[in-house]
Amino acid sequence: MNSNSVDTTASVTQVTRDDWLSLEQSDAPKSLLQWMFVAFAVVFAVWHIATNLLINESVLWQNAIHFSGFAILASVIFPARLFGRQSLAFDLSYGILVAWAACWVIASESRIYADTLAVTGQAWQFNAWDWFAGFVLIVAAIDFSRRVSGWVIPILILISISYILFLGESLPGVFRAASLPLDDVMFRTIYNDEGLFGILANISSSNITLFMIFGGFLVISGASDFVIELSKIVAGRVRGGAAFVAVLSSALTGTISGSAVANTASTGVITIPLMKSSGFRGRFAAGIEAAASTGGQLMPPIMGAGAFVMASYTSIPYSTIVAVSVIPAFLYFLSVAFVVRIEAVKHRVGEGIDMTVNRAKIIAGAMTFVIPLTVMIYFLMAGVTPSFAASTAIAVLIVVSWIAWIIGRYTGATDMQTNVMNVKRIIEACLLGMRGGILTAVLMVSIGVINNAIVTSGIGNGFSLMIAQWSQGSLVIAILLIGLASLVLGMGLPVTAAYIILAILCAPALAGILADTIIVEQLMAGLTDPAQAAMFMLVDSPHAAKVMVGMTLEEASALMAAVPFEVAMTMRPMLVDAEILMGFLLVAHLIIFWLSQDSNVTPPVCLAAFTAAGIAKSPPMATGFQAWKAAKGLYVVPLLFAYTPLVNGTFAEMCQIGFFALFGIYATNAIIARFSEGPLAIWHWPLLVSGAVLCFVPLHLMSNVLGALLVGAVIFLTHRRNQFFNATPSQ
Repeated sequence: MNSNSVDTTASVTQVTRDDWLSLEQSDAPKSLLQWMFVAFAVVFAVWHIATNLLINESVLWQNAIHFSGFAILASVIFPARLFGRQSLAFDLSYGILVAWAACWVIASESRIYADTLAVTGQAWQFNAWDWFAGFVLIVAAIDFSRRVSGWVIPILILISISYILFLGESLPGVFRAASLPLDDVMFRTIYNDEGLFGILANISSSNITLFMIFGGFLVISGASDFVIELSKIVAGRVRGGAAFVAVLSSALTGTISGSAVANTASTGVITIPLMKSSGFRGRFAAGIEAAASTGGQLMPPIMGAGAFVMASYTSIPYSTIVAVSVIPAFLYFLSVAFVVRIEAVKHRVGEGIDMTVNRAKIIAGAMTFVIPLTVMIYFLMAGVTPSFAASTAIAVLIVVSWIAWIIGRYTGATDMQTNVMNVKRIIEACLLGMRGGILTAVLMVSIGVINNAIVTSGIGNGFSLMIAQWSQGSLVIAILLIGLASLVLGMGLPVTAAYIILAILCAPALAGILADTIIVEQLMAGLTDPAQAAMFMLVDSPHAAKVMVGMTLEEASALMAAVPFEVAMTMRPMLVDAEILMGFLLVAHLIIFWLSQDSNVTPPVCLAAFTAAGIAKSPPMATGFQAWKAAKGLYVVPLLFAYTPLVNGTFAEMCQIGFFALFGIYATNAIIARFSEGPLAIWHWPLLVSGAVLCFVPLHLMSNVLGALLVGAVIFLTHRRNQFFNATPSQ
C-alpha cells in the first residue's frame, strides 16, 4: 500500500506495520498470520457496509463491534514498544483482549440492570468480570489514542476521569463539581450516550468509516491521476500554473481523503516537485501545498469527520451543512490561489513547465471519479443517510469501472482497462479504507470518555460562562479566545478531535453571543411584551428600566452584558425564534470547525506543513510560516460567518457576500505581499485598504461595488505599470 495515501499523523509516536494491510509483498512473503489479518480487515470493511444497510443491530452492539475490530487493527499496525522492542504476540493478544472486553460489557448491560434492581434495589452493580472489562476498555482508550496521536488525548482522558472522581470538588468557582463514586463513573463512561460507545462512536461506525472505504475505492480506481490531469487542464495556461495545479488537485482530493496530512502526502509528491521545477521557492511550494491540502477538510461533501459530528451535535441535516459550506470552501481555495498569483508575478516564475495532459487518464478517471461522487452528492442532498449514500457510491464505482473497462476493450484505450475494480483491487481498496479509518475510529471512541466527563460534570457551562465573562459580550474577542484555544489544542490533537472538544465546551457560548445581537436590537427598539420585559427587571443594571421604551446601542449592550449567564440561557429561547437560534448554533460550530484547522499550518506544530517540507526538503519551520500566511482564509471566513449572513442568508445574499469578499481577500493578500500585479506605489495602499473594508460590508451593494472598483483599479494600474516599466521582481 502506498503510505502516502494515508494520514501520516498516525505515525507520530509509533513505527507502523503498513504492509500488514496491503496486498503488496514486502521483502519477505506474507505469512499465514498476515494473510489472516488481511482477510479479517476485508471482512471488517464489508461488515461496516452490511451493518448500516442490512443487519439490524442495536447501536451499542454496532459501536462495540466497530471498536473491537479497530482495536485489533490498531494493536498490530501501531505496535507497543515494550522496553524498546516490539512483540507481535503481545500486540495481537492485547487487541483481542480489548475486543473481548468491548463485547462483554455490551452483552452484560441487561444483566447488570436486571440483577441490580432485583437483588439490591440500587441503580447498578458490577461483578468482578464487569470491573475487569471496564478497566481494560479505559486503559485501551488511553493506550490506543497515545499510539495513534501522541500524549494529549491520554492526558485529557486521565484529567477528565479524575475530575468527576475527586478533582472537581477541589476546584473553585464555576469549575467546582461534585465527586461521583467509581461504579457510577464506570457505568456512565461505558453506557451513556456521551460515553465510549455513544454518539461519537456511532458517528464513526455509521458514517466516517464508510467514507474512508469510499475514499479507498476512489484512490485505487485511479481518481488521483484524474484529479492531477484535470487540474492541468484548468491551470495549464496560467502563470504559476504548477502551483494552481496544487490548489485545484488538493481541493478535489479533499473530497476523497478528508485529511490535510493525507492530502499533502498524496498530492504533494507530484505538485511540490512540479512547483519547484517551475521556479517557485521550496518553502513556498511546500507551504502552498500544505495550505491547499488543509482546505480538503473544508471541502464538501465529506469535510473530514467534521460534518458528521456537526450534524449529530446540532441536529441540523447533513445536507444543509454541506450546502452552506460550498461558497466558504471556494473562498478559501481562491484565497490560496491569490497568494500563488501574486508570488508568480512578483518573482516572474511559474512558466516554461510542460503541462501536457494525458487525455487517456482523463477519460479513464472521469467515469470512476465523477459519476460515483455525483451519485453520492445527489443522495446526500436528497436527504438519505450518509451511510446509504456512501455504500451506493461504492457500488456505482465498481460497476462504472467495469463499464469503462468494456469501453476500453472495444476501443483499444488501454488506460481505461488498468483500474477496473476486480477482486484484488476491491480488497486493496477495503484495506486502504480500514487503514485510513484507524486513527478516527480510535479517537472518536476514546474522546467519548472526555465527552462523558464534560456532560456529567456540567463543566461545559463553566467554560461557556468563562468565555462570556472574558469576552464581555464581544463577538470578536470570543472568536479570538476560541482561535487561541484551537491552536493550543491543535498542537497535540488531530483537528477533528480538537473540533469536538472545542465544540462541546465553546459552541453554546458562541451561539449565545450571536443570539444576543438579536436581543440587543430588540432592546434598542423596546420590548412590547410585558412578560419579556419583566425578565430584565431583576438584572442589576440602570438600563433595565428602559426595556419597554428603547435605548441606545451602548445601553442595550451594557444591559445584556449585565445579564447573568444562567438567566441569559433561559432568556434567549423566549426572545429569539427557534429557527434563528438553530442557525446561530450552526454558525458557531462552523466558526469552531474552521478555526480548528489552523493547527495544520500554524507553527510550532503544523503537521501538514511539516509533511510538505519533508517532500520539498525545505526548512520545516519556515515552511510552516509560509503555509500560515497562505492559509489566512481560515481566519477571514470565520469572521464572515460571524458578521454576515454567509451561512443563514438567502442564496442571492450568500453569493453577493462571497463574490465581493473575493476582492477583499485579494486586497488583503496584496497588502501583506506589498505587491499586486506589480509593485505597489504609496498611493495604492489607501485604495486597497478602503477597497477591502468596503468589500466586507455585509449586503451593502453600493459599498461593495465601490470597494471592488477600488481593488480592481489597483490591479489594473499595477499591471500596466509593471508592463510599462518592465519592473524586476521584488526581493
